[in-house]
Amino acid sequence: MQRALARVLRLPRPRRLLGARPCASDAAASGGREIQVRALAGPDRGITEILMNRPHARNALGNVFVSELFEALARLREDQHVRVLLFRSGVKGVFCAAAFPAPTIAAMDGFALGGGLELALACDLRVAASSAVMGLIETTRGLLPGAGGTQRLPRCLGVALAKELIFTGRRLNGEQAHQLGLVNHAVAQNEEGDAAYNRARALAQEILPQAPIAVRLGKVAIDRGMEVDIASGMAIEGMCYAQNIPTQDRLEGMAAFREKRPPKFVGK
Repeated sequence: MQRALARVLRLPRPRRLLGARPCASDAAASGGREIQVRALAGPDRGITEILMNRPHARNALGNVFVSELFEALARLREDQHVRVLLFRSGVKGVFCAAAFPAPTIAAMDGFALGGGLELALACDLRVAASSAVMGLIETTRGLLPGAGGTQRLPRCLGVALAKELIFTGRRLNGEQAHQLGLVNHAVAQNEEGDAAYNRARALAQEILPQAPIAVRLGKVAIDRGMEVDIASGMAIEGMCYAQNIPTQDRLEGMAAFREKRPPKFVGK
């Protein structure tokens, strides 16, 4: 069991970042790619954006879309320069986001129905604009959620409420979703239609100064711990804690506390 847990908790080695692409809504300007990636700079350094850009299909989960998304995630997941991964839509009014070691945030400024909401549920945190419309509507089409929605929604809302939303196919706006606990933050939409993106980026900036290894291990402890019984969850937490102890960042954090100064974490 300990060997298996050690494999789960092993931190990835750094890998070269996927070449950043401009965050443009014009598919032609990006070589026709449906998934575009860019690393932000300046005060946003450490935030990487994945822009979903399939306007002709309103970001529906086509084969090319999914293939490019998985390719981007595979090439980003081991790059420790990526401290927060932010998913947003390049198609105005539509959102449509997977296991990743760093914190992930879904910025939901428009529709997130069916597979779109299931992908948002795969993110660690969700921010919705008041204009967002979301729901697992598969039963209204003679289907059932098939991308993890039946597993993730109960964890967010509890079993009874998750069943109600899936059975009825009900649609929620951003504020309703926030009241139920489906999203972390709901914000009033602005004229540009990117209020959720702006709030998501501000949330990402709150994460950036924190020790990246501790944040990633905290994510592992929560995600893996929820999959097992409490005793196994405590064992996973203990191994995460032990793995963090010898890091330079832990030593830097303690030194900064003693010296009453802000810590300078480097992810080692």
